[in-house]
Amino acid sequence: MEEPPAIELRGLTRHFGERTALRRVSVRVPAGTTLAVLGRNGAGKSTLLRILSTLFAVRGQLGLLSHEPLLYNDLTGRENLVYHARLHNVGEERVEQLLEAVGMERRAEDPVRLLSRGMVQRLAVCRAVLHQPRLLLLDEPRANLDPAASELVEPLIGRGAGCTRVLTSHDPQAALAEADLVLGLKDGRASFVGAPEQLSAAKLAELYA
Repeated sequence: MEEPPAIELRGLTRHFGERTALRRVSVRVPAGTTLAVLGRNGAGKSTLLRILSTLFAVRGQLGLLSHEPLLYNDLTGRENLVYHARLHNVGEERVEQLLEAVGMERRAEDPVRLLSRGMVQRLAVCRAVLHQPRLLLLDEPRANLDPAASELVEPLIGRGAGCTRVLTSHDPQAALAEADLVLGLKDGRASFVGAPEQLSAAKLAELYA
């Protein structure tokens, strides 16, 4: 018997007043695979991820890394992660493990508002994976990260994370390198759905035109 997909969208449509952000988008994402969502700014990528973050049935199995770090500025990095750990009934040893993994153990007692954007992003990665979710929604996950920091977070949110991933990236070639499946959005419509190797250079250019 075929395993049910991690995500299946059929004719997803989303309106904001008179504007249609997504129009009849359909895609099926098998469990354990990576879907790259491509398209220029305003194509509907972030809207799709926000909808997935609210529709997914078991919220405790979902990890979200978005443009907003979802951290409390006046709490320290460690306090933020401990708070989220308690929400998910996760032991605090997991917090320490993650702080060490992203190289933040020495700055863990600093309030988030005093940290650089790159450090905040590293903490946001920790928050997203703290409870070892089955599905990761990653909206520009390596934003504000230098190459060294990107390498640190790679085992947590990269292909080896061991979960289903949906990701967007300002760098389509980087996203294609990570993807098993591609959804190309153009003005809110699914202009392309298929394997990365099926996406021609001309079609890719059209998505960003």
